[in-house]
Amino acid sequence: MFDTLQIGLFDTDPAGTRLLDLAPQRTTLTAGAWVDTQPGWVAGSDNLFTNLLDAVPWQRERRRMYDRVVDVPRLVRFYAEHEHLPHPLLGAMRDVLGVHYRAELGETFTTAGMCCYRDGADSVAWHGDRIGRSDTEDTMVAIVSLGDSRPLLLRPRGGGRSLRFPAGHGDLLVMGGSCQRTWEHCVPKAAGATGPRISIQFRPHNVR
Repeated sequence: MFDTLQIGLFDTDPAGTRLLDLAPQRTTLTAGAWVDTQPGWVAGSDNLFTNLLDAVPWQRERRRMYDRVVDVPRLVRFYAEHEHLPHPLLGAMRDVLGVHYRAELGETFTTAGMCCYRDGADSVAWHGDRIGRSDTEDTMVAIVSLGDSRPLLLRPRGGGRSLRFPAGHGDLLVMGGSCQRTWEHCVPKAAGATGPRISIQFRPHNVR
């Protein structure tokens, strides 16, 4: 239904969702790493969340864990370079972030990975996005979170005191510098009643 819909970078879509002016606040970490945050960057984000929950062809993955194969505790969908995105506002996000960070990053964001955390039992363990160039080079990963808020934790690689950032309802978090190599991040399991959350991760070429 979105093939012919044209949305400007800061326009409102028919459901009332829009991007606010991009003005993130930076937290400097150690070893050349940093994180930018902007709570509520996507205004009216619950409308977009509902659309993506239904429109994205979510996939279940299985992964070897030691001596057995287990279900990945979240649903996923990866949109490669030049692949049609499921909603035009995702393209607008990618473009705005690319313009804002291009001078610092030296390139634009090209892919969009997506995760759906169905409830508090879904999670992602401590890790860095180190597949591809990010294993040896500084890079950026920009995350837009929709739906119920879940904490995203950051800690120095190998352990240490963690930092906690809310992630939901249109919040933006960008990890840059050496963050993927020298720090780790996770979304832990949550006790109690927790609704679904969608994480959208924008990355440059050859970064996973």
